[in-house]
Amino acid sequence: MSPSLHRSACPYDCPDTCGLLVQVEESCATAVRGDPEHPHSRGTLCPKMTHYEQTVHSPLRLTTPLLADGPKGSGAFRPIPWDEAIERISTRWKEIIATHGAEAILPYSCSGTMGIVQKNSGHAFFHKLGASRLARTICTPAKNAGWEAVMGKTPALPPATAAQSDLVLLWGINAIATNLHGFSHVRAARKAGGKTFLIDTYETATAAVADRVFLVRPGSDGALALGLMHLLVREGLVDHGFLQTQTQGFPELAAQVLPAFPPERVAALTGLSVAELEELAQAFGQAQAPYILIGGGLSRYGNGGMNIRSILCLPALVGAWGRPGGGAFVGVSGGGGFKLDEVTREDLLPGPVRTVNMNQLGQALEHLNGPPVKSLYVYHSNPAAVAPDQNAVLRGLARTDLFTVVHERFLTDTARYADLLLPATSSLEHSDLYRSYGSYCIQRVRPAIPAVGQSRSNWEVFELLAEAMGFTDPFFQQSADDLIDHLLALPSPAREGLDLEALNAGIPVELAAPAAGHWHTPSGRIELLNPKLDPPLPDYRERHAEQPTLPFSLMTAPSLYGLNSSFHEQERLRDMAGGMRLLMNPDDAAALGLCDDQPVLARNEWGEVRFQLSLTPKVPPAVVVAEGVWWSRFAPGPRTVNALTSQRLTDMGEGSTFYDNRVEVQPV
Repeated sequence: MSPSLHRSACPYDCPDTCGLLVQVEESCATAVRGDPEHPHSRGTLCPKMTHYEQTVHSPLRLTTPLLADGPKGSGAFRPIPWDEAIERISTRWKEIIATHGAEAILPYSCSGTMGIVQKNSGHAFFHKLGASRLARTICTPAKNAGWEAVMGKTPALPPATAAQSDLVLLWGINAIATNLHGFSHVRAARKAGGKTFLIDTYETATAAVADRVFLVRPGSDGALALGLMHLLVREGLVDHGFLQTQTQGFPELAAQVLPAFPPERVAALTGLSVAELEELAQAFGQAQAPYILIGGGLSRYGNGGMNIRSILCLPALVGAWGRPGGGAFVGVSGGGGFKLDEVTREDLLPGPVRTVNMNQLGQALEHLNGPPVKSLYVYHSNPAAVAPDQNAVLRGLARTDLFTVVHERFLTDTARYADLLLPATSSLEHSDLYRSYGSYCIQRVRPAIPAVGQSRSNWEVFELLAEAMGFTDPFFQQSADDLIDHLLALPSPAREGLDLEALNAGIPVELAAPAAGHWHTPSGRIELLNPKLDPPLPDYRERHAEQPTLPFSLMTAPSLYGLNSSFHEQERLRDMAGGMRLLMNPDDAAALGLCDDQPVLARNEWGEVRFQLSLTPKVPPAVVVAEGVWWSRFAPGPRTVNALTSQRLTDMGEGSTFYDNRVEVQPV
């Protein structure tokens, strides 16, 4: 039988949502390549997805339901049938509800898959059950809150806007690792003669393709933005006409905030020289259409929301929003044109229920007020590796009275603590509907291959659980494709004129981008002053770890060869990453008597983690970098990087503060 070719989409938590062409032979995916007809990714894939078939058909895949057959964390299981697994879950949950109430059951999921149906498939079920709600704020809610503080509900400009810019600031984004296809527009701008400046805490892989690199102290991005605004005003580089007609609050900002941020103070806060600050301000103020591509990392501090809010004032001061190629981009929010509440079904809630922040899972499992968490259901997430304060999370997962169900493809760190472990499908084995947060592309996908072993999709498992719990709502009796058909049948202005036939055929299509120059804010203007917030004007806030009680700021950065804890099932990618390493400046290492490739221990009040040391001048003094989130089975010691991160939250959006931690480093 000759091979067949199927269209699909990358399901992972990346802004690009690339189009895939999957070669299938005898019900197996034998090759995966980029779809050249995808409007955004245009046939190019990152190193992680070039051999996605190695993930789909990995020998490490789980293929049957498993029942724990040893102590929690041991990874010892025995196979059981699906009907027994579902019966065990429903029986235990009914007992817990009768004794402690439904809020004693907590779901835990996030962005292991980004498809609208499969990602959100558990919401309606747990709402109907009356379980505790999960605040899914582990990624960049402070970034979104910062955008809303200034821009309200204004939709993002299309990412291709950057191609017309004459100066792009890549601010806190390693675009080569996390936004490869959005970065193609930056490359186009450079080819046309524009400049690219990188602002970050260390020289990432993206630094190699920037014209200038400005390294700032971790968490000082908001101070830098305010300092640049001070200089723009001082040098007469602001667009008063735009400010007068399109913004709210510039006189107050200029009089009440900016005088406190002269170059000398900002230099002390950021680590940049006065000359560098003046160079950056002059370049931004003199550019015809400056554009800022903002990453998520700088929002993961205690002052993360204010960092973003302050940066977003910059394009308004120079009138960049009014010129082709100018503005800023944090992501496409709500750009998919679908009624998500038709999937999440908030109307099924029996009444108010408590909400648990996913960044504080350790606290929830150990010290939650009200009914204790007696059951945890984890799907498309790996909290034992990715959640902050790993030691607290593992103590909670080790509780013998906690009934934990994990729906997964692999024996992850979390799966090892499961009482019941259910095999999950990959994205090539189920139907879904994808929208991107880095472009306006959408795509419908259907299974390219049959389910591997006895694996089942999120949607299918929640159908089984709904039946076992006695839910008779028609919503729980439809297929994933039925729900997708329903979503596409509902009218949406964003989908007007869309080629629905092409979409249903699996062809990626692009929604019409919103028109520029319309500010969806309460005032109808860009709100440099937002009267609903405290403070109403942007100002500088210190990060949580500003007082240096330990010598190094720890950057928990993304890896080129992994995504959160995903892809470690591929030996090829683990080898390319070179193992779990801590990057350090050679001068710092010399002062500590450390050498390259030496085993070291990083420690703080939350835990200690063993790494192999890598020395590089790309990391500035007083900073260390750990790229990627490793599974413990492939780590040098029993813990991984999130044993060093805290459960503290951001100033806005209740997000994670993964970048806001300090450590000391010593030889093993």
